[in-house]
Amino acid sequence: MLKDEGRAQDATQDIFLKIFLNLSKFGGKSKFSTWIYSITYNYCIDLIRKKKKSGNIFSDEIERAPDLAEEVPDSALLEMEVKKLKIVLDIIPVGDKAVLLMKYQDDMSIREISETLNKSESAIKMKLKRAKHKAQKVYEDKFKQNQL
Repeated sequence: MLKDEGRAQDATQDIFLKIFLNLSKFGGKSKFSTWIYSITYNYCIDLIRKKKKSGNIFSDEIERAPDLAEEVPDSALLEMEVKKLKIVLDIIPVGDKAVLLMKYQDDMSIREISETLNKSESAIKMKLKRAKHKAQKVYEDKFKQNQL
């Protein structure tokens, strides 16, 4: 997420310290891995926000974005070659990349993602739908037309 190995290593140390110091606060309401993921994710998003000074990466886009006419099937993302998929993920917004990685790389459920991001399950479903659509569009624009 941080796109810089040095920053990622520094963040890893800070996150482990934060987890260690807050271990007593783990209430068992979710899986331990979800709790750790939530801390890690929120820490990285805070770093990205500080760097970009761009406001809220995960703002609800329901009012701003048009409804997408067709659903992009999961298979469309899974069929992309790994190298091309990495390029696509680097192009789409970091918030979209994060939810896609949570869902498909980390195999998190909609409920776990919603708990991690403090959003409703329906908001996460919409975010995933839009993220898949953006990824598919970038893929088509980059690789189907240009044949890179």
